[in-house]
Amino acid sequence: MVEKKETSVRIVVIDDDAMTCRRLKTALSGWGYEVETFTEGVKGLKYIEDNLCHLVISDIKLKDIDGMLLLEEIKNVCAALPIILITGYASISGAVEATKKGAYYYLPKPFHLPQLKELIEKALRESSGLETCEERLNLRRRKRFAGIIGDTPAMRQVFETILKVAPLDCNVLIEGESGTGKELIARAIHRLSPRKENPFVAFNCGALAEDLAANDLFGHEKEAFTGAISTKIGLLEAANGGTLFLDEVGECPLSLQVKLLRVIQERQFYRLGGTRPVEVDIRIIAATNKDLRKMVEKGRFREDLYFRFNVVNIKVPPLRKRREDIPALVLYFLDRYNKKFRKDVQKVSPAFMKALLNYSFPGNVRELENIIEQAVALSDKKMLEVEDLPPDLRLIEKSHHSTQLLPLKEYERQYISSILHLTGFNQKEAAKILGISRTTLWRKMKSMELD
Repeated sequence: MVEKKETSVRIVVIDDDAMTCRRLKTALSGWGYEVETFTEGVKGLKYIEDNLCHLVISDIKLKDIDGMLLLEEIKNVCAALPIILITGYASISGAVEATKKGAYYYLPKPFHLPQLKELIEKALRESSGLETCEERLNLRRRKRFAGIIGDTPAMRQVFETILKVAPLDCNVLIEGESGTGKELIARAIHRLSPRKENPFVAFNCGALAEDLAANDLFGHEKEAFTGAISTKIGLLEAANGGTLFLDEVGECPLSLQVKLLRVIQERQFYRLGGTRPVEVDIRIIAATNKDLRKMVEKGRFREDLYFRFNVVNIKVPPLRKRREDIPALVLYFLDRYNKKFRKDVQKVSPAFMKALLNYSFPGNVRELENIIEQAVALSDKKMLEVEDLPPDLRLIEKSHHSTQLLPLKEYERQYISSILHLTGFNQKEAAKILGISRTTLWRKMKSMELD
């Protein structure tokens, strides 16, 4: 008895016209391909996330999701997956944009089936790495949601909350340590909300002095101050109809907090130097690495503003409390920086992975990304070894295997040294991560000869 050979090439067709889906499925099946068709882009994306696919054919004009956004989401799932975009509204600018975002080809309607067949065969011949990265893709798909990687109970709870709150158009407060991915969560909420077609505008409340921050947020009228030669639109107006993301909101000065409270309550504000109110329709998502409730108790944050922000609260766990996600994150960052640096690092050694799993990651996911980016950039091999880790992390890993017990002072020295290297010897940032004052850090650096 001859065993039937399983179809080796699977093609996904996404088009909101059911007739087009049936026509393409008949043709592609006749050419020997396994075909899955979807009239909704989101369902097609979900299938691609859960199954190994070799090529995607998608219309640009879909009812439930913009075709270009779908292209980006598919590329996030698998950067190597060739995508042929079809459209009845072909243009040169559209073709250029699609190509820049990773489309293999931009095919205008109507097209001839022989032309499509030739295009598919060429795309499959030129695509590389799809079969060899099957294990990597399957792992990543199981642990991915809206561009965020995580499969621990804490992260699944975060994902469920995002799904519930995204369509509700209420304010959200995201709490978590620096580097945990708070902005990724804010962007996921926006992209799954009714405001997804409108702007997502991010502002770091601690990045500028108070007067400059107010100018950036509210804008100013012409001649509002010396040098104001024209009217400037602030970020609040730029976000109209969409979402304003206020990062590190715990750094916001009290005077600016009063103005933000008025915006939330009245849905209007005045530009600097202005006398007429500007109406805005925005959703606000705030994020902080501080305990705002304690700041309220100490009078450093307005209680009324805190409750306005904290309609729905999302707490993002630090990486050390979801170590099971580290392997999937490593593979994701390998893909990203292989593409960026045009490298071919295919995997990491067991010792390399063990070192990461044993590390506390005070800088969270951002620190892990930095480690992988540096390792891929400097590597000329197909596998990362322990030697590719930063020196301080190698030292910490070596101490795990050493039979010689080190004094507590030496462990402290190694840890502080690793944080200083992580922050590029930025003492302010290092002190924040360590939970000590800059003066205390300076004294320790002097005594430990780390300066």
